[in-house]
Order: sequence, then structure tokens, then C-alpha cells
Amino acid sequence: MTIHYEVGDGLYLNITNKCPCNCEFCIRNNGDNAYGSDPLWLEHEPSLEEIYAALDEVDLSKYKEVVFCGFGEPLERLDDVIEVCKYLRKRNSPPIRINTNGLADLINGKQTAHLFKDLVDVISISLNAGTEKEYLRVTKPKFKENAFKAVQDFSVACREYVPKVMFTVVDVISENEIKQAQEIADRLGIPLRVRKYDS
Repeated sequence: MTIHYEVGDGLYLNITNKCPCNCEFCIRNNGDNAYGSDPLWLEHEPSLEEIYAALDEVDLSKYKEVVFCGFGEPLERLDDVIEVCKYLRKRNSPPIRINTNGLADLINGKQTAHLFKDLVDVISISLNAGTEKEYLRVTKPKFKENAFKAVQDFSVACREYVPKVMFTVVDVISENEIKQAQEIADRLGIPLRVRKYDS
């Protein structure tokens, strides 16, 4: 069972396969692994003890960051992510990043951004589109029309508690969609990164 894997100089944590979306360009649609990792489909969700044991196997000083990002939405396990962050902080880990779809508040039925204070250094939020109509088409969130606004509200809330918050879109969407996503990012005062789609 693959709980952690390396991408460049980052250590990535794969702790759930649950996700409230079914994105057209999800990396899970392309195979069982990512960036040369072992298969990322989990036999079961690892317990905190299993995650800690897996982390104890690695030299954290080798990495520039630890990233919650696997074959699922990390904040489906919000409480466990918080506990793992605390554990990492005790081990003097490198900066901690969460890659998320930004739907944590809807997933957990409460506001969540304040929980990341002093624990998370970067939150990278998949905006996925520049309009609600296109977002719903490509992301297919189970929360339907509530989702696009929730992503934006979550991103703004995170700015109060997390040093670096960013949006991302993949370069397979149209130039017009990227332009509209940039307009949203500019309006909210959050940087937008256009990332290359790895098929």
C-alpha cells in the first residue's frame, strides 16, 4: 500500500481515495500510479498509526516540502490531516502543502480554514475552470451548484490562516477559460498557476 511517494524533491502523502468530484482530467483516469510511483489505489485508508509508521521510514530532511496529494481529496480526512501536520511539525518537517479541490467546507459541513493555522504553509486549490457552468461540466462535483462558490469562499478564508494560497488550472482548458480563471483569481487576490497536464 503506497502511503508516500516522491515527486521531484517533494514527499507526497496518499491517505485517501475518496473524492466528491469526477474531473475529466483527473490523473486517476490515466493509470494506477503517478509520476512513477507504486500504485496509489489503497487497500484501505491507512490509520494514523500506519501513516506515522510510514513517515518514520523516511528522512524528512531530504525533501523541500511534504505534500498531501494522492489518488483522492486529502480533506476528506480533515481531522487526520490536521493530526499528521502536527506530527510532522514535531519532526521539524519541511514546509507542508495541501493540494485540494477546495471543497473542504462542504465535505465536512463546517468552516475549515482556521484549522490550518500554524500547521500548513501552502494550500493549492484546483479552480479547474473560469465559469461555474464549465466548472460543473469538467469537475462534476456531487455538491452541484454550491461547489464553485464554495471553492472561492474557501480560498479567501484560507488567506487569513495560511501563508501561501494559490489557485491552479490545467493547460488543457481553453485559453478563454484560463483568462476567465485569471479574472477570478485577480478579483480574489489569489495567484493562479497554469500547470501542465501530465497524461
